[in-house]
Amino acid sequence: MKLSTQIFVALITGIIAGFIINLTMATDSVAWLDQNVLTPVGQVFLRLIQFVVVPIVFTSLIIGLTSVKSSAQMARYSAKLVSLYVATAIVALFIGMGMSAILQPGETVSLAGIGSAPEATESPSLINWLVSLVPINPFEALSTANLLQIIFAALLIGIASNLVGDQSKPFVSFIQSLHSIIEKIISIVLRAAPIGIFALIASVIATQGLDLVAQLALYVIGLIAAIFVMIGFYYLALLVFGAKPNHFFRSFSPAFFLAFGTASSNATLPLSMENAEKRYGMPKDLASFSIPFGTALKRDGAAILQGFNALFVAQLFGVDITLSLIVTVFVSALIVSFSTAGVPGAGIIMMTTVLGAAGLPLEGIALVAGVDRLSDGFRTALNVVGNTSNAALLQRWEKRQ
Repeated sequence: MKLSTQIFVALITGIIAGFIINLTMATDSVAWLDQNVLTPVGQVFLRLIQFVVVPIVFTSLIIGLTSVKSSAQMARYSAKLVSLYVATAIVALFIGMGMSAILQPGETVSLAGIGSAPEATESPSLINWLVSLVPINPFEALSTANLLQIIFAALLIGIASNLVGDQSKPFVSFIQSLHSIIEKIISIVLRAAPIGIFALIASVIATQGLDLVAQLALYVIGLIAAIFVMIGFYYLALLVFGAKPNHFFRSFSPAFFLAFGTASSNATLPLSMENAEKRYGMPKDLASFSIPFGTALKRDGAAILQGFNALFVAQLFGVDITLSLIVTVFVSALIVSFSTAGVPGAGIIMMTTVLGAAGLPLEGIALVAGVDRLSDGFRTALNVVGNTSNAALLQRWEKRQ
């Protein structure tokens, strides 16, 4: 079977196995099985994928920059991508907040299930965030897997390599050799993807079950519906710009399934790049720059979550939804969507920022945290759809197809 088929089968069987475990085993037995089998297997797979994320981002960007040879062209790529990211993030926020306003999920939930609230985080400062993009130590950025700082460092190294000319050839040859080795490691690691996906999704279903989902059914359904509406928007955008949406979704299906199963945009990056070049036919220099760039910045799933959840909490606590509240949520959620980490559960952490900026009660987070993992996979899949779609749109914009 193709990798995409294997991952899809692993997802379905993992969901079925999770339900069987949840319905037939005692709570203690489920906890033991999850802690000693399912979670360790899933975490090993995630760690293997994360092992190659930093080197593939670093080497891909440098190869992409040194192959372009034109700083003006790379600046054009960046400007076009950022404009696409902002425009589509705004659409995602409108969809998320609109779906929450239409369905009113907060009106159907009791406050009885709310536990202790997390502490609020400081509202994001755009200036501080921009300053934090510049690494003090490039090796620290690599060791801590700070993708934004890694991108900045790779940009400087790639531009400088072009400027020094022939003297950079040994270094570029080393980077190309390292990149080839990392690609081979990726192909080896991906053979374990079906096992890792099965363990991860079975763990979620087995431990969560249906009880909590039933209590927050409208919240979960509304959030997932908003995600599919955004995916539909991308399909139409690809269609309008002649980017072959059917071919696009077939080409990137392995990456989308992997994103759903792992709930990690970072972990999906190597496969997304492979799909872009080998299945979709995206030029290597464009894919090597745009896919890692989008993995660090593009978070449509986070934008939908923050907008949807903020209005949900306002409905839950009977807070008047004023124009001022909507604007505050919109602006803070837009900034947060570009600074949310590409790891499982990051959206919950960032909720405190948006709710705190809007003056909404943080206690609502304790309620939705229990079902976050059930929608996290859908949001991550949307993140990858958004990242790859914007890369495909850039390809059409640049007339590279």
